Amino acid sequence: MKKVTHQNKKEQSKLNDRRQTYEALDLDTKVSLIQAFIPIGLLAVEELLYKEAEQLAGPAYSRKELHKFKGTRWGSNPGSVFLGESKVKIQVPRVRSKERKEEIPLRSYRALQSSQPVQEYILARLLGGLSCRRYSECAELAPEVFGVSASSLSRRFIEVTKEKLKAFQERRLDEDDFVALFIDGKTFASQNVIIALGITIEGRKVPLGFRQGTTEHYQVCADLLNDLLDRGFAIDKGLLVVIDGSKGLHKAVRSVIGDKSVIQRCQWHKRENVLAYLSKDQQLLYRKKLQNAYHCSDYHDAKEKLLEIREELKPINLSAVRSLDEGLEETLTLHRLGLFEQLGSSFKTTNCIESLNSQVARLTRRITYWKNSEQIHRWLGCCLLDIELRMRKVRGYRHLWDLREKLLKELNLCKGTKS
Repeated sequence: MKKVTHQNKKEQSKLNDRRQTYEALDLDTKVSLIQAFIPIGLLAVEELLYKEAEQLAGPAYSRKELHKFKGTRWGSNPGSVFLGESKVKIQVPRVRSKERKEEIPLRSYRALQSSQPVQEYILARLLGGLSCRRYSECAELAPEVFGVSASSLSRRFIEVTKEKLKAFQERRLDEDDFVALFIDGKTFASQNVIIALGITIEGRKVPLGFRQGTTEHYQVCADLLNDLLDRGFAIDKGLLVVIDGSKGLHKAVRSVIGDKSVIQRCQWHKRENVLAYLSKDQQLLYRKKLQNAYHCSDYHDAKEKLLEIREELKPINLSAVRSLDEGLEETLTLHRLGLFEQLGSSFKTTNCIESLNSQVARLTRRITYWKNSEQIHRWLGCCLLDIELRMRKVRGYRHLWDLREKLLKELNLCKGTKS
């Protein structure tokens, strides 16, 4: 019996400690905790509201020392608060000011009426693949919940995705020091969206912006790059730009960034473009030869092997030769800079941004019909912000300072120093 009593006292002590910890929290933190539970949260909501009313007007049904309080109790009104993802009905105590003869709004009630935490919950769950219809069915499992329907959830989702898109499109880029840039297209229905991904000097991947067009047209790509510059994207220390074989992308980079950048053409795209001109029985042989050539870490060895392949292809297919010649030198940029071994795994292809595009495809996989351009923009903006939080640093990021020094020398820019 003594042992049981001791355990009860111990549990009571733990409960008191947790209660004291809870009481020490600020209002916003309490609200965030309360909004995570239904119906337990209802009890906490009631306690929070009535405690504030008690601070303003004294204990309920008490007649002692009421002159110390600035308000008087004035009954209650029906109201509602957000708990988790749902809206719940409650009774809200009213307090009236003695001096001004008007109602004193409860700060805790205003905070609990805020839908912002709810919007974030909804966004996370709908991006995770839960449909508005299934979301409504899940919410209705709690009998206290009201106002949750597929249409209302859809309206909330549109509202929060508009805010996210605006934040993404307007955020400044001058707070980060970028050393590399990937640009590539992603298809939504019949529309092509050009996406830019920046790499900071610390190796972080940062989605920067996008532009919608039917193809990777020069003007679309140039508008995207100009927008990045307007938002503070710095190129004065040089930039490595990784692209596929798109002529529109290449022209835009040369036109907008010009002599502040060096281009690394995707070696995978170059190899596949050349092989497309060959018969299937020849593709296996020359795929291996092209891979072996590009795997050479020394610039001169790699180029010599590529020129040998070029000579071999002359009697077989001159179109394949022309494809290999086009931009050949730019596929060897990392070799020329002497950083292929250190950074080749991250920058010899467009895999970094291809991975980003595949994650966008996963988050939007349930959408079978894109209604309009606004829907595409809202979803893409939210997806990019969501993915950014989970993106890992590029491989070889410790060598990005070496890349910075090589770019400064290659482009004849002022010398940079490590910080």
